[in-house]
Amino acid sequence: MALEVVPTTLRAANAFVAEHHRHHGRARGCVFVLAAADEAGLHGVAIVGRPVARLLQDGRTAEVTRLATDGTRNACSLLYAAAWRAARAIGYLRLVTYILSSETGMSLRASGWHLIGHAGGGSWSRDSRPRVDLAPLERKQRWERRST
Repeated sequence: MALEVVPTTLRAANAFVAEHHRHHGRARGCVFVLAAADEAGLHGVAIVGRPVARLLQDGRTAEVTRLATDGTRNACSLLYAAAWRAARAIGYLRLVTYILSSETGMSLRASGWHLIGHAGGGSWSRDSRPRVDLAPLERKQRWERRST
């Protein structure tokens, strides 16, 4: 049977992320959550929330903060495309996400997203406020879908 987009809970999505995401842990909150599933169960999740970057928090922009799959073919593309449709349906005009510079972005490109540029990278830790770095420190690629 083919993959389909199904609703799920943040709790279930976070459990999937904890098991399958390569470099991030659970998300703290969300606007909505989607899953890719077939008769065998969940094969991927997308967690969409408010943008992490304050300058993008304009009330009409959302961010895919986590996307994880078990490697099932086309699950990433299915979820990125569905996240954009869902975001648009509830009034968002822009949806952004970030991936590591070492990743290809093939699933994003296949589902109609556009590479906007590079952002971030490095450590949040400073002498005045030490932090433990839990995520990769390499620069990120910023991708987006936007209403025209």
